[in-house]
Amino acid sequence: MTRVVVVGATGNVGTALLRRLRDAGVDLVGVARRQPDLRAQPYDSALWHAVDVGAPDAIDRLTAVFRGADAVVHLAWALQPTHDIHAQHRTDVRGTANVLAAVAAAGVPQVVVASSVGAYRGVDADGKRTPVDESWPTDGIPTATYSIHKAENERAMDGFEREHPDVVVTRLRPGLVFQRDAAAEIRGLFLGHLVPMRIVRWIRWAVLPLPYPFVFQAVHADDLADAYWRAIDRRAAGAFNIAATPVLTPPRMARVFGMLGAVRVPLGLVRGLVTLTWRLRLQPTDAGWVDIAAGVPIMRTDRARDVLGWEARHSAEDAMRDLVAGFADEHGVPASPPLRG
Repeated sequence: MTRVVVVGATGNVGTALLRRLRDAGVDLVGVARRQPDLRAQPYDSALWHAVDVGAPDAIDRLTAVFRGADAVVHLAWALQPTHDIHAQHRTDVRGTANVLAAVAAAGVPQVVVASSVGAYRGVDADGKRTPVDESWPTDGIPTATYSIHKAENERAMDGFEREHPDVVVTRLRPGLVFQRDAAAEIRGLFLGHLVPMRIVRWIRWAVLPLPYPFVFQAVHADDLADAYWRAIDRRAAGAFNIAATPVLTPPRMARVFGMLGAVRVPLGLVRGLVTLTWRLRLQPTDAGWVDIAAGVPIMRTDRARDVLGWEARHSAEDAMRDLVAGFADEHGVPASPPLRG
């Protein structure tokens, strides 16, 4: 039986991946900073270890957990607190380096790492008309901490591949990842606790004010989880863009929310308002996320189809609609409480 260790297994993607691997009959091991409720599905299907990937003893502890695994999937990430970049770097960058070191020490034959569309070099609005493949530069968007950290990890994986050619290194670069179960987590990470989740019930007579460059891709968490399993099952190396169609534009997003429509607003105005409210700690999202929304390229997903045989079962609109339903129902994953920053 294939043994897979999932690091960061209690979040949005981790929960969906546990469901997919459970259905595939995999011997599951979960790693998280805090152990989940083992009575709840799908967490009851895994053997659990509580490990902080950024801690000084993380390599030794992870090595012990990884021994005998056929693959390690690394999903652990700290999106918050945005006011403490050092704390984010500790988990996001040092944590990834620790996972890679433990994979090598334990002799694991494959590591699958969660990268992102956010690792790619930014484009302007016109640049979004031309989809990019996995060869597009992964030097990130320099004004966004998330993007900087993803780009640093891409360089770490480059180095790891050179030093450990016997290990299959797989990188998945998804767009935004949505599912109903992640509603509470996403609200806490990006909107803050002053914004009630049920706000989606009150906005049907409003318009959605967004800048023109806010055009991006999304994928349902279950479809992304299927891509992870296919990469493991096929021992597929390299990078894979993962996204559903259609591309999400402001008018499409407005329709998903059930709003009257979308209206264009200046990007600079939105960035200024986000910066002000972030500095006042009224909400947890800094302006780097505005730059990501405006600057990430549109990705081609041909390689995932050709190599993994992967196709999204949910459209990007349906994935977002599933998340909106979770907002309306105030739904969340019990094992992954929203973080505060």
